Amino acid sequence: MATSTQTDAEFWRGVLTAGTFTAIPRWSGDRVPGTAEYTAAVPDELLASLRRWADEADLPLSSVLLAAHAKVLAALSGEQAVATYIRTPDGTPLPCRLSTASGTWRALIEDTDRAQAELLAHQDFPVDEFRRELGLGEPLPETLFDPYGDGDGRERDTVLRVALPHHGARRGLRLFYRTDVLDAECAARIAGYHLTALALIASDPEADHGRQSLLSAGELDLQLDGLAGPHRELPDRRFHELFEEQVRIRPDAVAAVQGDRQWTYEELNTRANRLAGALLARGLRRQDVVAVVTERNLDWMAAVIGVFKAGGVYLPVEPHFPAGRIAAMLDRAACRLVLTEPGSTATLDEALESQRRESVAREAGSDESQPGRSAAAESRPGVQTLLVEAAYAEDHSDADPGVRVGPDQLAYVFFTSGSTGEPKGAMCEHAGMLNHLYAKIDDLGIDEGHVVAQTAPQCFDISLWQLLAPVLAGGRTLLVGQEAVLDARQFLDTIVDGRVAVLQVVPSYLDAVLSCLERHPRELPDLRRVSVTGEALKMELVQRWFAAQPGIALVNAYGLTETSDDTNHEVMDRVPDTDRVPLGRPVNNVRIYVVDEHLSPVPLGAPGAIVFSGVCVGRGYINDPERTRPAFMEDPHRPGLRLHRGGDYGRWLPGGKLEFLGRKDSQVKIRGFRIEIGEIENTLLRAPGVRDGAVVITRSAGRSAHLVAFYSGPGPLEADDLRHRLSRSLPPYMVPSSFHWQESLPLTANGKIDKKALTALAEQLDAAGPPEAAENGHRAPLTPTEQRLAAAWAPVLGIPQERVGRLDHFFDHGGTSLTAVKLVVSLDRVVSLKDITRHPVLADLAALVDERAAAADATDAPSPQNSPLLRPVSVPDGPQPAGPQDGAVSWHDRPSAASVRPPA
Repeated sequence: MATSTQTDAEFWRGVLTAGTFTAIPRWSGDRVPGTAEYTAAVPDELLASLRRWADEADLPLSSVLLAAHAKVLAALSGEQAVATYIRTPDGTPLPCRLSTASGTWRALIEDTDRAQAELLAHQDFPVDEFRRELGLGEPLPETLFDPYGDGDGRERDTVLRVALPHHGARRGLRLFYRTDVLDAECAARIAGYHLTALALIASDPEADHGRQSLLSAGELDLQLDGLAGPHRELPDRRFHELFEEQVRIRPDAVAAVQGDRQWTYEELNTRANRLAGALLARGLRRQDVVAVVTERNLDWMAAVIGVFKAGGVYLPVEPHFPAGRIAAMLDRAACRLVLTEPGSTATLDEALESQRRESVAREAGSDESQPGRSAAAESRPGVQTLLVEAAYAEDHSDADPGVRVGPDQLAYVFFTSGSTGEPKGAMCEHAGMLNHLYAKIDDLGIDEGHVVAQTAPQCFDISLWQLLAPVLAGGRTLLVGQEAVLDARQFLDTIVDGRVAVLQVVPSYLDAVLSCLERHPRELPDLRRVSVTGEALKMELVQRWFAAQPGIALVNAYGLTETSDDTNHEVMDRVPDTDRVPLGRPVNNVRIYVVDEHLSPVPLGAPGAIVFSGVCVGRGYINDPERTRPAFMEDPHRPGLRLHRGGDYGRWLPGGKLEFLGRKDSQVKIRGFRIEIGEIENTLLRAPGVRDGAVVITRSAGRSAHLVAFYSGPGPLEADDLRHRLSRSLPPYMVPSSFHWQESLPLTANGKIDKKALTALAEQLDAAGPPEAAENGHRAPLTPTEQRLAAAWAPVLGIPQERVGRLDHFFDHGGTSLTAVKLVVSLDRVVSLKDITRHPVLADLAALVDERAAAADATDAPSPQNSPLLRPVSVPDGPQPAGPQDGAVSWHDRPSAASVRPPA
């Protein structure tokens, strides 16, 4: 009961501003306007049992029924704090906030009883007038609980009204629902959840309700079995053995092309066999890790296949990686052998030299050092570097080595980005890799003679299927050079000239390709399917694609590095009729569950954590048990199988497709309500004039946590108009407090919207002024060229400009080959990718630019036009956004979950 000092206004201010809206899943395939009723009998013995317990506990039966309803709403919404309307004894519906955080059913019922009593104590207050006075607008009708069973179910246009009378003769459960939101099957399930909750209370009121499922046996079977990917029998052979079979079928067919070079199946196999022989001659053992440090070329392809043939584990290392990162990867993976090439050894040598120095230091301080043992031998015991060309020249057999490799043997290790903390090396097995390759072949329609473009850098898992799936199907791999990818028009030339049938890009790059096609229309005669992955695929982009290329299918792909790459494919031959682009169904032999915190499936359509089971799930993170333990575990529903829990949230759609709702770390609490940033962003993206958008949370000094929206489009929009549009479908606590137009939104190295950069920008916009204190050791850029370089670094690295110092190292700031390419484009190619690799320190790169400018002036040589460094420009004060129109290449990085992730 409310205290004597608590006024009606104070009570209702707290209820209304905290939110009176808990959404339930939309589950209606036809979306036919209208209302319907579903009735279910409540067994007399169940009601009698509940009434006896309520009398003994000195609690009203209405509180027991309301607690069951709150539990159902919590299960449907994924929230612990829920809000619903309650019909009071005088017939007035009033909003009521309830919490299901209590552990036992008894505690939940007691909390519900207190909340209901408090509501009734303030029921005579003019709530609707007070709502208007607070400027909150009309409430969004969603659910109404009616413990009296009166009325016709149309009050306030509610989505769902639950009538569960606690007295009188009408003891049935009656559901009135809108048919454009729910269908009869869904209404029956919701009625079943209420009856199950009541039965669980009657069975054991002291049980922990959080660990009890409301789902029927039939729904559990559907989610655990019926929604799994189709069964596909995998051959009891590994990829390299199946490739060898293709070699025997078509030895003289072209297997791979890179520029003017091409290898037949026989040539590729012979070179891979020689590399395998060289590795085995150096003592390679089963599941030893072999790092491959090469450019994306034909030798890289031979090296990957050769590692598999020798029974090793492939570890990709990009040649430009910082020496410290390379050393960390080799150390964590306990790597013994490195395959490389002369042009790719600079930072690798530096990494090994640093290890040598550390080993010498350790030996000097050890009493157990062995006389006569060289420091080099101590540096990385047993680790050898082997040049690919030297291995070819050695006297090893051209025949297949025939090393026995099991399906559960490790195939590869991919390290995740490492933008937050030390990178994690995800381990995947041969069976998972082969299953994924066949999923690509089946769903992308890769067949004999088809050409697949290989475009992704080696460090990203999608590079592997692009490389290997074509030759598994008797097709051809076309390695597209980085220079071609830099220029969308040249990229299209390469795709057309190479007769590419299957292509994979990220949405931001697809946007650039579409823009190029809109300016320079052309036919794409051989292209059959385009796979899009790595970030949210927005409906607007899908609409543009099919308007421009109606005959080329679009495939939305989703998955994690830890799950052997993609686990879902949504194959589209037209624009889908859903609000968001679905992730599609699981691929062959993959099981996906949407679960609660206890790994129990949530109701169909309800939000929950996406977890993975089956052959796709990798072994964990290499030599990292602490981070493996919470992410990889035994499947509680299928003993003996591994389950991976990443950090993505989603829900099932009618028809068995998965929808992505966001990352776990994108969930925030506003006014005590947990909200999904993705839901707000998708609503923002539906506003006319908004092309791209993102929402971040900021906690600036003197203010509570609040939401800030950024968007891009043709031009700025009225903030009040956006706010009004969002408030039509979102509760007040989910409407951002401010809206900021940007010419384009900043992107990470992988083409995803950079939320960190936007959060930093939001805090700057919120604050009275920029922070005055510089980081320890920070030295600001001095010369105009250094300042202009810092202005160019900031958006591609996703950091505020004031954090870029003149002595900063590009790659130590998280730069990759992809961000370096983006920087080259943003600087109009005044510097090259090689320049950034050789001069990664900002001051050194600026000196190089100044030196070239001086030389050009001395010889009257023409300088590059429109150069941002060689002409006067204004230096921006803060981080500047970068968009896909900059021509940057970005490929999907799967962070600790990967993902992924679509749609946000």
